[in-house]
Amino acid sequence: MKNRISELFDIEIPLIQAGMIWCSGWELASAVSNAGGLGIIGAGSMYPEILKHHIQKCKSAAGEKSFAVNVPMLYPQIEELMEIIVAEKVPIVFTSAGNPKTWTAHLQEQGIKVVHVVSSLKFALKAEAAGVDAVVAEGFEAGGHNGRDETTSLVLWPMVAKALQIPVIAAGGIGSGAQILAAFSLGAEGVQIGSRFVASEESSAHANFKEAVIKAQEGDTMLTLKELAPVRLIKNPFFNQVQQAYADGAKKEDLIQILGRARAKRGMFEGDLEEGELEIGQVSGMIDDLKPAAQILKELWSDFRSEQERISAI
Repeated sequence: MKNRISELFDIEIPLIQAGMIWCSGWELASAVSNAGGLGIIGAGSMYPEILKHHIQKCKSAAGEKSFAVNVPMLYPQIEELMEIIVAEKVPIVFTSAGNPKTWTAHLQEQGIKVVHVVSSLKFALKAEAAGVDAVVAEGFEAGGHNGRDETTSLVLWPMVAKALQIPVIAAGGIGSGAQILAAFSLGAEGVQIGSRFVASEESSAHANFKEAVIKAQEGDTMLTLKELAPVRLIKNPFFNQVQQAYADGAKKEDLIQILGRARAKRGMFEGDLEEGELEIGQVSGMIDDLKPAAQILKELWSDFRSEQERISAI
C-alpha cells in the first residue's frame, strides 16, 4: 500500500509497532520490519549502551529494512541517547512526552525523519509547527502513558487529520483489521499498534505479563496516576493500592512514594504481577493468544483487506 506514510518510512505496509518500554527490543522491532511494517525499539527503558546494542542488533537482523527508535523526552540521559542514534544512523525517531521543538531540527539536519506522539489536537498542532514529519495521534484507549484529556480515538483521529497538513498515524485501541480500516476512514495514513505486539513471541515482556495480557477482559484496565503521568494499567494489587490511596485523600507526594522506582520494570520485564505496573491498552480484552510478530502483522493486514472488500460490497 503506497501513501505518504509508507513512502516516508520506505515500508511496504503502513503499520507501525509501538516503541513500548520493556517490551520493544531489537528482536521485536526487526521481526516487524522484516515482515513489511516499521519496527520500533523502545529506548525509554534502556541505558545508552543498552540502546546502542539493540540498534546494532536490529540493523544486523533487519538488513536494509527501515526501523525506528522511540525516545521519551523526559528521559534523564536523552543527550546521550540522541548522540548514539545519530552516530548509528538510525533512519527514523519517534519522540514523545516532551516538547518536539527540542530535538526535531537537530535530528532532521542529520537526515533523520522525526515523528512525535500526541494525545490532543493542541499538541498535534504544536508538533506540526515544530516541523515534525508526521504525528501519532494516540487516543484514550491506549496503554502505557497517555493524555489527561481522555479524548477517545474515534474523536481524536479525525480532528487531528482534518487540522494538519502532515501525515497522521492513528494509535489507541487498534487490534483488528476492522479497526485499521476505521482509522484510515477517519483520515489516518498509518496505524501504530502496541498492545497486540506485547503478546508476541519476540516481545521482551516477561512471560507472566504476556499471560496477564492474554487473560485480560473488558474493564480490566484503567487510566490512573494523572497527577504524575497518566498511565493505563491492568488492575492488580499495586493498582488497588493506588486506588485506596486516592480514596484516603492521597496527595501528589503520597502517590510518588507509592509508585517508587522501577515499577514498570518490575511488572512488565520481571513478571511481578502483584506489585509491578502492568501497562497495556483496552484492546487487551480482544487479545487471546501469543503469536510470532510477523504472523500478527500478516493477519492484521489480511483482515484489513477483507474488511475493505466487505464494506465496498455493501
